[in-house]
Amino acid sequence: MPGDSLNVNNKAVAQNTYDAIVVGSGISGGWAAKELTEKGLKVLMLERGRNFEHIKDYKSASLDPWQFPHRGQATQEQLKVRPVIARTWGKNEGIMDYWVKDIDAPYTEIKPFKWWRAYQLGGRSVLWGRQSYRLSDFDFEANAKDGWAIDWPVRYNEIAPWYDHAEKFAGVSGSIENIPQLPDGQFLPPMELNCVEKDVSARIKEYYKGQRHLIIGRAAHITAPHPGRQQCQFRNRCWEGCMFGGYFSTQSATLPAAMKTGNLTVRPWSIVTKVLYDKNTKKAKGVEVLDAETNKTYEFFSKIVFLNASALNSTWVLMNSATDVWPDGLGSSSGELGHNVMDHHYNLGISGDVDGFDDKYYYGRRANGFYITRFTNLFGDKRDYLRGFGYQGSATRGSWSRDIAEYSVGAEFKEALTEPGGWRIGMGGFGELLPYHENKIMLDKEKKDKWGLPILAMDAELRDNEKKMRADILKEGQAMLEAAGVKNVVTRDGGHEIGDGIHEMGTARMGHDPNTSVVNKWNQVWDAQNVFVTDGAFMTSSACQNPSLTYMAFTARAASHAVEELKKGNI
Repeated sequence: MPGDSLNVNNKAVAQNTYDAIVVGSGISGGWAAKELTEKGLKVLMLERGRNFEHIKDYKSASLDPWQFPHRGQATQEQLKVRPVIARTWGKNEGIMDYWVKDIDAPYTEIKPFKWWRAYQLGGRSVLWGRQSYRLSDFDFEANAKDGWAIDWPVRYNEIAPWYDHAEKFAGVSGSIENIPQLPDGQFLPPMELNCVEKDVSARIKEYYKGQRHLIIGRAAHITAPHPGRQQCQFRNRCWEGCMFGGYFSTQSATLPAAMKTGNLTVRPWSIVTKVLYDKNTKKAKGVEVLDAETNKTYEFFSKIVFLNASALNSTWVLMNSATDVWPDGLGSSSGELGHNVMDHHYNLGISGDVDGFDDKYYYGRRANGFYITRFTNLFGDKRDYLRGFGYQGSATRGSWSRDIAEYSVGAEFKEALTEPGGWRIGMGGFGELLPYHENKIMLDKEKKDKWGLPILAMDAELRDNEKKMRADILKEGQAMLEAAGVKNVVTRDGGHEIGDGIHEMGTARMGHDPNTSVVNKWNQVWDAQNVFVTDGAFMTSSACQNPSLTYMAFTARAASHAVEELKKGNI
């Protein structure tokens, strides 16, 4: 009977209806789920990949090196199905299954582009480098002062309380330094610089008259009692997954918090193909999902939608949500959707030998390094390029695996390896990439992925500003180490393909004006203001600091705003 059919359909809709839908379960998706559920909303979190359980699924984290079948080397089969990761330093036997099979989800490289992806519950939050730095007003004001791209619609004092909120929950260790371009935060006790790093830091500070700073990295690692998690064990095998919850991830932190509320439903193997837009209400009513295992299509409904699929995938969802209102996708009315791709350019560094500390060593395997803050184009310094860079590095002693030129076999060789080798210090530069409109992604409608969906085409590259900066990164880095007494200093530049910094940003930028931006200051898509984008897509410029802490802060802020607007009936 027609009436019976209608009742069945209504029941299905009711079962698939939530207060909020979160697309993606990585760093920002986990935060969105936590914040929204803790505010009382019933939330559906959709992950396109497999379920991935804390502790249980960290298959290699408790193995010794000799227990790996191939001693840590990725197999030819692993490399064959992951040709992108095969081009990177991430090809490690223990964690290869954490990376997506690129052959299932390919993309088109108009220009060389390395896209590191982890399609599983928790996304790249299991794999990230944990470096956690705030942006300052030097960063939020940079576009406006340089006359570049568009202005950020927020300033530091607006986001500072949300940085506090994120750091307190995530657990960020660090030192109070009072450096204007790198604001201090709500830190757990800092890890310690080793003896060589302390000496180099002091020498740099003296030589540059207090204008340059080598500090311990600010890392999302627990260094003091913290609710629900154990302290970092200094194993430095973080990307295999931490059984102790010693560093922040979706699995160790935000997911347990969200599940504790009883308000979260998690659905893995759920590829969100589009946002469902209602032209009558001018709002989203939910999302369409393709089940990655069965290829069946479902619709889920909600009052608000948070896109947290990672910068490029969230933009893909918006582009694939084309209607007769916006043929280029939801959020495309400004013409900026897909444009302004950013990353941090690196793959270059400086290293050398350090004398005078052969009677010193260090304890454990510190899962952190030092950080040298940006100093270019600040406080009267002027370069022939815009913005700046920082350095990340460490000082270490050679281990038993070092190459000893004098010996190759026999008793002398064995005896030499009972003592640690010499000290070396090395650091890599991380530079800001400007938001060029010409750096863009788009749908390649001619090619499809495993599920018959259109794939992305990448058209982005470094330009003159970054190339000039890279030369300066090497020049300044060499000068600093030599000023600190480091010997035999050498530099290297391996080139950089966008994406390889694993900090892809932009493509749905934040701004004041719907004619020049995709989302407003609250991360709401101008074209459908109950849709929020709070992963790297919203970034208006990239700064040179690692961006994940900024995603956490803006996500928490957007979730709070979303709930307030829901209560007021505005969305």
